[in-house]
Amino acid sequence: MPALAAAGCAFLVAVLWFDLMFDVQARRGPDPLPPTVLATIGAYYRRVTTEASPMGRLVALVMLATLAALVAEIATRAAPSWLGAPSLILVLSAVGLALGRTVRNAARLGAAGDDDGVRSRLARLILFDHLYCLAAMTIALTLQLWAAVDRR
Repeated sequence: MPALAAAGCAFLVAVLWFDLMFDVQARRGPDPLPPTVLATIGAYYRRVTTEASPMGRLVALVMLATLAALVAEIATRAAPSWLGAPSLILVLSAVGLALGRTVRNAARLGAAGDDDGVRSRLARLILFDHLYCLAAMTIALTLQLWAAVDRR
């Protein structure tokens, strides 16, 4: 189970890395952000939230599979609880944030229906959400790799 959870965490870290390549444009700059920056970030999120279907479903499926692998890991004691429980909490918090707020904000930013001030706020919220998720998923990945190596 740790290997499956680690694979899911690694996939999600890679997805976050791609998102952050666009998000970092929102980290500094005037408020509101320049229209060119908003257009670049907005176009990316329009593609990944609405135009890239069904690939968005793949990300959601990996999120659920990773959570299921962690629950199974804890239930079957496939790894020490000091590795499994924190991993589950970290992944659950990142997935919860993504599904509860980040995806909605990204779709709204991609739709480009708001003024530049609102779009700038959305871009910065998405950046901070993704930074949190990257940290949480990287720590969970590290714990799962440790569990996978420790069992050998």
